[in-house]
Amino acid sequence: MKTIDALNVAKSLLEKNNIDTREAKLFLAFALGVSKEELIKYTQIPDEVYTKLLVLLEKRCNGIPYAYIVGHKEFMKLDFEVNSSVLIPRDDTEVLVEKVIEIASNISKNEVKILDLCTGSGCIAISLDKNILNAKVYASDISKKALEVAMRNAKKNDATITFIESDLFEELNDNIKFDIIVSNPPYIRTDVIDTLQKEVKDNEPIIALDGGTDGLSFYERIIKDAKAYLEDSGYLAFEIGYDQAIEVSNLLKENNYKNIKVFKDFSENDRVVIANI
Repeated sequence: MKTIDALNVAKSLLEKNNIDTREAKLFLAFALGVSKEELIKYTQIPDEVYTKLLVLLEKRCNGIPYAYIVGHKEFMKLDFEVNSSVLIPRDDTEVLVEKVIEIASNISKNEVKILDLCTGSGCIAISLDKNILNAKVYASDISKKALEVAMRNAKKNDATITFIESDLFEELNDNIKFDIIVSNPPYIRTDVIDTLQKEVKDNEPIIALDGGTDGLSFYERIIKDAKAYLEDSGYLAFEIGYDQAIEVSNLLKENNYKNIKVFKDFSENDRVVIANI
């Protein structure tokens, strides 16, 4: 079959299901086992590749996210395994990572201790380890399955992370103090989850989405307990929902955190809040 014909079929199916037609080339490249850039070398594809392409497209049109179908997602120029046990890394979360890298660069220590709460795929923790030469990174998650994915990602990216199965701080050693605690916690209000895109609410783990009645339950717990685990003048860095900057900032103020700053994502939405004790 001609490659152009296969691409046209793929684009048509995606368009009918209101899915970005640019995914057509990505799926065909995946079916062929080559990069998107290498597709130009192929004017024809074998029948078995076309069959595989149709299977992939059926899954996508049934609402399964592209990253779950192909099993990986790029984040901070690193490649991460993803499956339905972990959230798919979002580009906007890179803003959080970049801000933490910036903070770490201004800490004058031989070793900067960082804790990533609700680590999921490990994309934040691993990206920090790869980009901060003097970092000692710890990462926790309540989900054993998520931690298994995160550990494979650490090995895949040659990162050294101490992983802990824990409901936030519960299983952490009280004697360890961190220079930075970072988290992209669940922050969707419970009553909003049913209104999310089908591919999100039907595929991504609810435990990683549901932030309670007001979407703030994890922020409240982390902000309250983090001081016991932070060094003097240590930093707390959060990803937040686009409409949560004021509420999260107020929680930090109520708990006597200082220098509270809000940063925007690539779409100019409030996305990161950072403060220190």
